[in-house]
Amino acid sequence: MTAKRKPAAPFYAVAALWLLGGLFLPLYSSMAIALMALVSAVVFFAVNKLCRGAEAESAEAQKKEEAPKKPKEEPSTGNAELDKVIKDGKLALGEMNRLDDSIADPGVSADIVRLSQVSEKIFQAVKDDPDKLPQIRKFMDYYLPTTLKLLNAYDRMSGAGVSGENIDGTKTKVEDMLKTIVRAFEKQLDALYGADALDVSADIQVMETLLAREGLTEPELKADSVQADGTDIRLEL
Repeated sequence: MTAKRKPAAPFYAVAALWLLGGLFLPLYSSMAIALMALVSAVVFFAVNKLCRGAEAESAEAQKKEEAPKKPKEEPSTGNAELDKVIKDGKLALGEMNRLDDSIADPGVSADIVRLSQVSEKIFQAVKDDPDKLPQIRKFMDYYLPTTLKLLNAYDRMSGAGVSGENIDGTKTKVEDMLKTIVRAFEKQLDALYGADALDVSADIQVMETLLAREGLTEPELKADSVQADGTDIRLEL
């Protein structure tokens, strides 16, 4: 337990008071000395109280600054399942960022960054279109948490500070598996836009048909055939 240091300001204030008193009062008289002692006590306690109050305010302000800030909660979407996905997604992205900072291997770090980028786009796609929620249930329930589990195991083994058959072998397996996981996450994101791609293709096909029917498109130009001199062969250009 460290002892609290007394503020020096009250002592400086009393010293200044006696210096001023020496200029204006006959300090050789007992009456003047008694008066200065009384005034000194009042000044000492007043300045000391001010210093204590300032210290208390400073300590309170520092305590507020050091207090962990609660993460900002997303407003409810009105869809309980979507709210849970958004909340769990933020936690997963935060954990990926922590692991990226903790793991020194540049290759693994690059894979984590890519996983974080793709995951964030997956969460945004579902947030924009909650009808896509059923498509990511297995992603949220298994693939994402298992990936974080593997990365945490890699982080712990990297921090063990030793090299051995079990540690090195497991780390190599995780490193190799991460490449597969990155591709799987990218395919998951691509699959979310499957219905959109079909809709776009259908719209294009309908528009092409209508434009052609209304004569608003250029007819396809067919090249004229050219007959070679002196032969029955016709060359198509």
